[in-house]
This record gives sequence, C-alpha cells and structure tokens, in this order.
Amino acid sequence: MDKKGSNMDIYIFMEEHDDEYLKFEKVENKRSNRPDLHAFLLLDELVPGTSDMVCNSEHDEFWLDVNLDELAEVATEDQIIELMRCGVRCSEDSLCMFA
Repeated sequence: MDKKGSNMDIYIFMEEHDDEYLKFEKVENKRSNRPDLHAFLLLDELVPGTSDMVCNSEHDEFWLDVNLDELAEVATEDQIIELMRCGVRCSEDSLCMFA
C-alpha cells in the first residue's frame, strides 16, 4: 500500500480497520455523492481497466474486476480506508460490495 503490498495485505488491513466500513460521510473530496460510484471512480484511477467494474454477482453481493496485487502496489492506506467507507470489502482474493 504505502510500499509494494499484496492482496493479503489489503485483506488484513481492511480487517484491522473495519470500524471505517460504511462511513461515507467521512470521505473528503467526494468524486460523487453516491458511495458506490465514488469507489468505482477511485478504483479506476488507481487500477485503470477496460471491462465492466462489476464482474460477478450472487444474491445481494457483487464482485469487482480489480486486480488486488496491482491495487496493493499503488494504493495508500488512506485510499483503502476511503474504499471501505464506500462499502468496499475484501474477500481473500477479490474486492466486493453488497447491493
């Protein structure tokens, strides 16, 4: 994150800072008033892509098409917290959100 990290670093970091989850009101310099759209825009800035952001869904949860290793190399801890405040979570191998 501040240095080269791995997807497990993001997973562990998010677990350690779970008190920031869904605290969108604390996000400064909002790219959108919608938490999900803000997260998508931030992720696309950090790890640009050409496919749809939502790559899979099941019931009330969907997964994001973002390579965690690439994200870990460029994202700061503050940016990861910002994503958490938007409702982004991390499974052991991907980012996801609830609908």
